[in-house]
Amino acid sequence: MMKIKTRTWSCLIALAAGLVLRPVGLMAGDSPAVTNEVKIDNFCFAPQTLTVPVGTTVTWVNKDDVPHTVTSDDQHFRSRALDTDDRFSFTFSTPGTNNYYCSVHPKMTGTVIVR
Repeated sequence: MMKIKTRTWSCLIALAAGLVLRPVGLMAGDSPAVTNEVKIDNFCFAPQTLTVPVGTTVTWVNKDDVPHTVTSDDQHFRSRALDTDDRFSFTFSTPGTNNYYCSVHPKMTGTVIVR
C-alpha cells in the first residue's frame, strides 16, 4: 500500500513541477512555432509520412552510419550529404504534398504533407 501512495505522490509532484516550469515566453495570442523531426536510420526516413500545418519547420537527423541526403522530387529543398548526427531543416510555407528521397540511396523515400 505504501508504494502506491509514494508513486502517486511522486506523480503529483512531477505534474506540479511541469506546470510551474512550462515555457512562459509567449504573449497572449502568440502561437508557438511547430517543429517536427524525421529520423534517418537503417536506410529509412521515420516517420515516412509526416503531416504538418503551414509554417512548420521539419528537421531531419541522420542516425545512420553512412551519409544521406534529403532531396525533394521538385528540387524545392535539398540538403548536403548528412553524416552521422548531422541535421537539415526546412520550413514549409505553402500547403501541398512534398515527396523527397535520398539522392545517395534513391529507394529511400518520404513525404511531408502540408495543410
